[in-house]
Amino acid sequence: MPRITDRPPEFIRNELIELNTSLDTLLPYKELDKNVMIATWNIRAFGDLTEKWEADDDDSPKRDLHSLLVITNIVKRFDIIAIQEVRGNLKALRHMLKILGEHWSFILTDVSGGSEGNDERLAFLFDTRKVKLSGLACELVVPNEEIESIEEGAFKRQFARTPYAVGFRVGGKTFVLVTLHVLYGDSPSERTPELKAIAEWLKRWSEDMHSFDQSLMVLGDFNIDRKDDERYKAFVSTGLKVPEDLHDIRRTVYDGSSKFYDQIAWFEDDDNISQLSVKYLRGGSLKFSPHVLQNRNLSSSQLSWRISDHLPLWAEFSTR
Repeated sequence: MPRITDRPPEFIRNELIELNTSLDTLLPYKELDKNVMIATWNIRAFGDLTEKWEADDDDSPKRDLHSLLVITNIVKRFDIIAIQEVRGNLKALRHMLKILGEHWSFILTDVSGGSEGNDERLAFLFDTRKVKLSGLACELVVPNEEIESIEEGAFKRQFARTPYAVGFRVGGKTFVLVTLHVLYGDSPSERTPELKAIAEWLKRWSEDMHSFDQSLMVLGDFNIDRKDDERYKAFVSTGLKVPEDLHDIRRTVYDGSSKFYDQIAWFEDDDNISQLSVKYLRGGSLKFSPHVLQNRNLSSSQLSWRISDHLPLWAEFSTR
C-alpha cells in the first residue's frame, strides 16, 4: 500500500509541477514581513481517505492520495486557512500535515453533536514560520439571557455548528478569525434566522474585541444563495462588509453557478473605515479544476468528491 510520503508516480509529479506553475500566476506570493494570505475553503466531506494513488470505481471514499496532494499543494499557498467540513475521521487531515511539514500547525473544534451537525469540525491550519496563536480560541455560544435581546423570531436555538474564533498574531498585528458553516436546511428561508443571529452577536462581540485593539474577521461557508438575497441582507445587516472584488467571482466548481456561499468579511465604522489591524489588498477565488486530475476526465460532481465542490476563497492583507 502506498503512503502519502512516498514518491508519487511520474504523471502525478508532472501534474503537481504544472499546478504549482499555475498557482504562481493565480495567487500572490507569501512574503515575510509584508503580507498575510488568508483563505477559507469548504473541503467536501474532508475525513476518510483511500490510500491509493488513484481510487478505483468501487473504492470509497473517492478522495485518494493523488487528490490529497492536490489539496495540500493549494493549502500551503496560504499563511492561514479556515477549513469547513472536516469530519470526525481525521485521516485525510493527518496525512495532509505529513506533507505540509513540521512548520505547519492546526487548531480545530470537536465534532458537532446531533444530526444537523453532520459529524463536522471547523479547523484552522497555519504556517508557524509567520503566524503565531495570540492566545484566544473559543466557540461562540449566545448566553441564554441574550437570546431574548436578538430580534424576536430571529433565533430559537443555539447554532447547529457553533462558530469558532481563534486569535492570531502576524508581524506584530493581532486579529481574530471567526469561521463557521451555516446550516443549509430544507429551504433557503431556514438559513436567514441563523445568519441574522450570527451578525448581531458578532457585532456586539467585535465591539468588545475592538476595545482591546483586537480586530475581527469572519470567513466560512454562509450558504448565501446570491448577492442581495435575504440571506445576504441578514449577513450584512449589522455592518459586515464584503470586499467589492469578492462579489462577482465564482465560488463552486460548477460552471455558471452564481451561488454566493463562501464569504470573507469584516466590520467598518460609520466612515467606511475598516476596523482590521491589517490592510486589505486584494482577493479572489481559486479555480483549480482546469489544472488538476485531467487524466481522469471527471464531471464536476465527480471532481467535488475528490477535491471539493467549493473553490478556495482568499484575501491578501498587508502587515506593514
